Amino acid sequence: MRDGRTGERGRPASRARSGTTGRFPRSGTEPVTARSPLRLRAVLAGVFLPLFVAGCALFAVWAADAGPGDSPGRGPLIFIAAVCGFLALTALLDLVVVLRRLRRERGTGR
Repeated sequence: MRDGRTGERGRPASRARSGTTGRFPRSGTEPVTARSPLRLRAVLAGVFLPLFVAGCALFAVWAADAGPGDSPGRGPLIFIAAVCGFLALTALLDLVVVLRRLRRERGTGR
């Protein structure tokens, strides 16, 4: 049986014939030269990472200082701090992935 990764006799097909440009085979609808806006992703992750870290710290300190009758209470502040921490982690991981891909495109990667 032939699929996108093997040739007619079950041997691996060359990348030129297989239609794969990375991990996933092409569906045929996207342009061959389509590129992800890596620099824009790097800028956005670089801007939002410190904002989310600051938000996480701010809400965590606010939650630690909240008293029993304060509004908003300690629970919602802890939740918001956790969400900011999760978003900061997501921005950090995205920044690492983008920088790795940019380095690989320049040919200085591993």
